[in-house]
Amino acid sequence: MKVAIAGAGAVGRSIAQELIRGGHELMLLERRIDHVDPAAVPAATWVHGDACELELLEEARLQEYEVVIAATGDDKANLVFSLLAKTEFGVRRVVARVNDPRNEWLFDNSWGVDVAVSTPRLLASLAEEAVSVGDLVRLMTLRQGQANLVEITLPADTPLAGKAVRTLKLPRDAALVTILRGGRVIVPQADDPLEGEDELLFVTSVEAEDELRKSLGVNGIGERVD
Repeated sequence: MKVAIAGAGAVGRSIAQELIRGGHELMLLERRIDHVDPAAVPAATWVHGDACELELLEEARLQEYEVVIAATGDDKANLVFSLLAKTEFGVRRVVARVNDPRNEWLFDNSWGVDVAVSTPRLLASLAEEAVSVGDLVRLMTLRQGQANLVEITLPADTPLAGKAVRTLKLPRDAALVTILRGGRVIVPQADDPLEGEDELLFVTSVEAEDELRKSLGVNGIGERVD
């Protein structure tokens, strides 16, 4: 697919290199001339200019791109680029980097953002996930805040041990998508048994989180925003 990235600093370049390895076509938009270095990502198309300027995006034919990523170090620029990409060019998927967690509430569909990624919040959630057994931990927000990717690590002595996945009484708006067990990634089937210390990944609506927590006997919700 064709992906455009605003911001060619360390973050933007790293994202571009990963996507190119996956066979995708990349364009990097960078305002600062000292960050424009085609040799750093030679397979990408480089454009020098302000990604918040409508004329530049028109010249770059942003409407031909399926995904854009706002990866600059400036939250204001990321929001403006996201809004222009969605409203002026009809880009299907807009992913935006949140630099300051205090601004995270702005990164929603009103600014054209489909997925917001806050590195401080994600790192804090992953740190909590590593030590939180029996808690529900939010890892990522999906679909303009309508759903979350959450993780629950079952205690070693969980009463769910030995029970089949199909016996879980999950709320309507929650789905078990993956079981992580001893380094293995298991796509859950109805008859698969659960085990103590399993890490369960769910996609769930915000409203269903409390019911999900209760159905699994989880004590609370772990989340760090600051």
